[in-house]
Amino acid sequence: MRVLGLILVAATLAVPALAQESEKTWYPSKYGADDTKGAMNNLSEEGTVNAAKLVKAGKTYALGVVTGPTTPAYPPRSYSVTVLQTNDGQGGSMGANKVTAHDDIIHSWVGIGTQIDGFAHLGIDHKYYNGVKGSELYQPAGVTKYGTETILPTATRGVLLDMTKHYGKAIVDPGTAFNRAEIEAAAKAAGVKIGKGDVVLFHTGWMTKSESDPQGFIAQQPGLGVEGAEYLASLDVVMVGADTAALEAIPFEDPTKPFVVHQTLLTKHGVHILESINTAELAKDGATEFMFVLGQPRFKGAVQMVINPVAIR
Repeated sequence: MRVLGLILVAATLAVPALAQESEKTWYPSKYGADDTKGAMNNLSEEGTVNAAKLVKAGKTYALGVVTGPTTPAYPPRSYSVTVLQTNDGQGGSMGANKVTAHDDIIHSWVGIGTQIDGFAHLGIDHKYYNGVKGSELYQPAGVTKYGTETILPTATRGVLLDMTKHYGKAIVDPGTAFNRAEIEAAAKAAGVKIGKGDVVLFHTGWMTKSESDPQGFIAQQPGLGVEGAEYLASLDVVMVGADTAALEAIPFEDPTKPFVVHQTLLTKHGVHILESINTAELAKDGATEFMFVLGQPRFKGAVQMVINPVAIR
């Protein structure tokens, strides 16, 4: 049953989700009919300065997991690396100073491990953020609009909501959906108020399953609900992430609407999604707010990207 669930999840990810939504309800964007930045319009120099003021101890946290051949991933995504000896290819040295070196070639999907979803990743009936048609941006050699190389460098306030504390469980149950009531309660318990320009991360304890049960880690998980996604978007946050592979609750709140939270955040509101975020150390230290920094690799035309955000306290 677990394997069947994994296959069903992977299949729904590979095709456009069907949603009978009135187009007028989600585009044009409130940031303008030609906008391409989405909620990142809410980033500001003032927000960066205020985030820097949260740094007291100078402690840094790598929020990205190590990506490798055993990293849990939706089929057929995979990773491999080939390391080459340079010069003559057999390890020979170069010059009187006997220079030796290695180069590497990575063969990998970029929707694996800790990642950010761009606006071209997932849409509604072949329409993407701001109503842009898939036919207008799709090219096999890379999308011509909303490539992840266009995502702005980010240094802003991060907020951690520890849902393990909220539910009183080391690992939150799969299918548990966080909506407005749960988000407000967790924020109140953390003593934080979510605001404009923030990055909101959820800690669920689910990451512990990534090694012990990689198929289960992918096939089901706790996560954000549709109402919760709408609520966070209304607060003008720029990114939402979690220590799960899909951010949203699986099994889905409505089985007929797979990945509707992705549609809500990415497509309707231009809020980037962060997946498989390593929140464990932040939660262990009781962190509730911090400076969040991200400068993703700028591979032209990609719709997702492997990342390693950094939290600083």
